Amino acid sequence: MSAQCEVTAKVAAGAPMSAFERGLTLWVALCIVAGVALGQLFPAPFQALGRMEVAQVNLPVGLLIWVMIVPMLMKIDFGALHQVKAHWKGIGVTLFVNWAVKPFSMALLAWLFIRHLFAPWLPAGQLDSYVAGLILLAAAPCTAMVFVWSRLTGGDPYFTLSQVALNDAIMIFAFAPIVGLLLGLSAIVVPWDTLFLSVLLYIVIPVILAQVWRKTLLRRGQAAFDATLARLGHLSILALLATLVLLFAFQGEQILVQPRVIALLAVPILIQVFFNSGLAFWLNRKAGEKHSVACPSALIGASNFFELAVAAAIALFGFESGAALATVVGVLIEVPVMLVVVKLANRSKAWYEAGLAARSQAGARR
Repeated sequence: MSAQCEVTAKVAAGAPMSAFERGLTLWVALCIVAGVALGQLFPAPFQALGRMEVAQVNLPVGLLIWVMIVPMLMKIDFGALHQVKAHWKGIGVTLFVNWAVKPFSMALLAWLFIRHLFAPWLPAGQLDSYVAGLILLAAAPCTAMVFVWSRLTGGDPYFTLSQVALNDAIMIFAFAPIVGLLLGLSAIVVPWDTLFLSVLLYIVIPVILAQVWRKTLLRRGQAAFDATLARLGHLSILALLATLVLLFAFQGEQILVQPRVIALLAVPILIQVFFNSGLAFWLNRKAGEKHSVACPSALIGASNFFELAVAAAIALFGFESGAALATVVGVLIEVPVMLVVVKLANRSKAWYEAGLAARSQAGARR
């Protein structure tokens, strides 16, 4: 393993959960209140910000998204990709759940709940947009926060790092085709030019910038890298909060008229979190992988790269769209639901390891 990869893995394994991460649900809730209130009291400034577009890209939001995403991508060491073979079964489960199950299961849940079961209680004109937002949320596997979840379960830091690096590499090529396919299957018009532009602006360019910046800082030493990343982390937090305030300023009218929308959108998200994490956990156990590998493998499939999902939803459908609102609901419930998944993974460790022991004994008898 390269020295940079080892340092990154150790940092990821030991980094404590920040106050912002612990209180993410609270901050999002406060942004909802602030955004709705400001949008109702001062509509003109927000409308002016909404009109600041070039080629369907809102310039203020584009800048805020970059400030959000680049520090997270700087944590990723693509040099860890050569470690994939060390736990190829766990990596196989991760890729299967993240790319062959998760986006499609969410599309199915969105069709079932949004277009059928909950349709009478949702704005008819926004149903397609809600479905699109849920698909965007599921098509972007978690990047930065999975290090936190992995640490809380005692997950293998090297496996966590390698699966995140591989998922991010795949996302560059797979995000647009999967989103386009599922939107098309859901009878939603796919704005392909805007979709590919979103991938370029919010995945490809930030990845390149983050990796160049990362290598430049690491050449100056780990202390310089850590100090810069800490400062950028604070800016990233402020950018996320500012984006959410902007979004809810535009969504305020709809939320005031139908406040139940947020609760209804949370239902399919919650189901897919527990379904995908449980499936990955069980498949790793069947494959004979250690508990320290099964946990991060399950957690990355349960959580989302919600910053990318929010950015893509705004670029594709606009601030006032149901798609943008659906992705933000994912942000709202991210921390509490993932802490529940972490607790379940920790509590089931004895059951998991008993299954591995029984499998090992059965193999010895053969």
